[in-house]
Amino acid sequence: MTDADPALAIDERAIEESFIRASGPGGQNVNKVATAVQLRLDLNRTGLPAAVRARLEKLAGRRLTQEGAILIVARRFRTQERNRADAREALARLIARAAKAPVKRVPTRPTKASRKRRMEDKAHRARTKRTRSGVSERE
Repeated sequence: MTDADPALAIDERAIEESFIRASGPGGQNVNKVATAVQLRLDLNRTGLPAAVRARLEKLAGRRLTQEGAILIVARRFRTQERNRADAREALARLIARAAKAPVKRVPTRPTKASRKRRMEDKAHRARTKRTRSGVSERE
C-alpha cells in the first residue's frame, strides 16, 4: 500500500512500473541501461472516492490515458532507483492535491461605505470631464 494521504491508501496492484531508456546525461551508459521510469496508476483499481478521482483526473491533464490510467514519466536522474522514487513522489503530490477539496467561495456584498465612495468617485470624475469640455451648459 502506498500512503499519499493517511486517509487515502492506494493498492500497490494499481501501480505498474516499467523502465525505459532515457535521453540526457549519462554518457555511454544512456544507450545501454533503462534508467527512466514510466509509472502507471490504474484509476479503476485504486478505490478512491468519486470526488477525489474526478479531481485527480482533472489535475492529471495530458498524463491521463484513454483507458483511465495516469502515466508519470521520471527521467531526471541517472539511476533507476532515484527516478523510481521521483515518480512515486510526483504521484503522491498529485494525489495529495486531489485529496484537498477546493474551498467554496462565499459571495460577499460591498459595504455601504464602499458603495458611497464609489458613487462619490463617479460624481467627481463626471464633474472633471464636464469641466474639460469647451461648451458650457446653461441651466
